Amino acid sequence: MTSESKPDLATRMAELARSVAMPVPLEDVLQGVTKTVVELIPTAEHSGVLLLGKGGGHETLAPTSALMFELDQIQIDSGEGPCLEAAMDDLIVGTADFAQEKRWPVYSQRVLALGLRSAMSFKLYTATRTAGALNVFSSKAHAFDGESESIGTVLAAHAAAAIMASRQGEQLQSALTSRDLIGQAKGIIMERYRVDAVRAFEMLRQLSQSSNVKLVEIAEQVIDTRD
Repeated sequence: MTSESKPDLATRMAELARSVAMPVPLEDVLQGVTKTVVELIPTAEHSGVLLLGKGGGHETLAPTSALMFELDQIQIDSGEGPCLEAAMDDLIVGTADFAQEKRWPVYSQRVLALGLRSAMSFKLYTATRTAGALNVFSSKAHAFDGESESIGTVLAAHAAAAIMASRQGEQLQSALTSRDLIGQAKGIIMERYRVDAVRAFEMLRQLSQSSNVKLVEIAEQVIDTRD
């Protein structure tokens, strides 16, 4: 890594670390990551984050250009490409020249038609229900080197940390909401049937088991019928 890029990377990493620690929207954090990738790797022209859900869905997040949406969709449609391999298997997947690439024949031809020649994809450690990759593209062949990989690896780690923090926040909020709903339902049952809190919760639990419906959904039904 050159002496000029080290201070830049250190400064950007400090900024990104603060953004992960603060209540900043996930999209803003990831936008900072993809923007930094393009700024710190001179040959990088396009960057974005591709998330893959277990159900087959996908999201393109924080693209530095509209082209990233098209590139991700081509991978999903063809079922091949560096981003998919990085998201699901390898840590870093790249190609020096799509014109010589044999691993992804359909994808490579379509990418070449868009004027791109090389790419790097970095696996994101996210969660069991989601896989993802930080992706970088260039119109030049052999555009990326070891320094590019080092920068991308560090920034991918920050992107993953931001995604995990966001998911954990969503899970916590969901848990708090569920707790509040169950508490409300218990109060309604206690008042309606003149039972204590333990018995009210037991009634909710029995309804959940007998109807094979989640406890929080039973609580919502109780609340909806309180009048």
